[in-house]
Amino acid sequence: MDSQAIVATDLTKWFGEGETKVTAVNRVDLVAHFGEMLFIVGPSGSGKTTMLSMISGILRPNAGKVMVKGADIWTLSNDQLADFRLNTVGFVFQDYHLFPRLTTAENVAIPLILKRHPWDESITEARKFLEIVGLKNRSEILPVKLSGGEQQRVAIARAIVSSPQILILDEPTASLDGDTGRTIISFVKEKILNQNRCILIVTHDARINEYADRILHMEDGHLSASDKGTE
Repeated sequence: MDSQAIVATDLTKWFGEGETKVTAVNRVDLVAHFGEMLFIVGPSGSGKTTMLSMISGILRPNAGKVMVKGADIWTLSNDQLADFRLNTVGFVFQDYHLFPRLTTAENVAIPLILKRHPWDESITEARKFLEIVGLKNRSEILPVKLSGGEQQRVAIARAIVSSPQILILDEPTASLDGDTGRTIISFVKEKILNQNRCILIVTHDARINEYADRILHMEDGHLSASDKGTE
């Protein structure tokens, strides 16, 4: 397998026109490899989430190219792009996006159900992944009964249940205390990262930088190498 998971070239996104035009991501080049945990750091509003939304097939760029596993994702049809998001990318949102009326197992099973797996098989598989993230005995309760750290683990289990090769975590520790945040990121690196998976983490939480294999800094829509790694 080619070690390059993602190659973005001249990636650009702006919003508005004329005097109201704001360039959120400005001609960014990025290479991310399988087997690495790459951090994108920088202040709020610097363009981090916008950039990863383009990389993950959620937000179409105004200019530039995104190659994922050698394929230019923004040349795909809408159906192909939907398949890409479902099968190749796992996304863990900052506020978890768990469905409050579904049990933890049902929340985790959603990607499998979307792929038309039988309900019972999907729930059984979801329970296996809840065990992987240390929530073996929490599969039948509602998210409201979980701590913030437990909800984050459910979101991670849901993101990896369909074995995506690209895993993106958007501000995964923003709502967690320092110890819980470090525990979550340490767990992801030790248990979720492997040579067939690339993990990108958007954060401005310097407390977890020690877990990164490489750190890139984003500010005012521009991406540059941090002290810990180079592009």
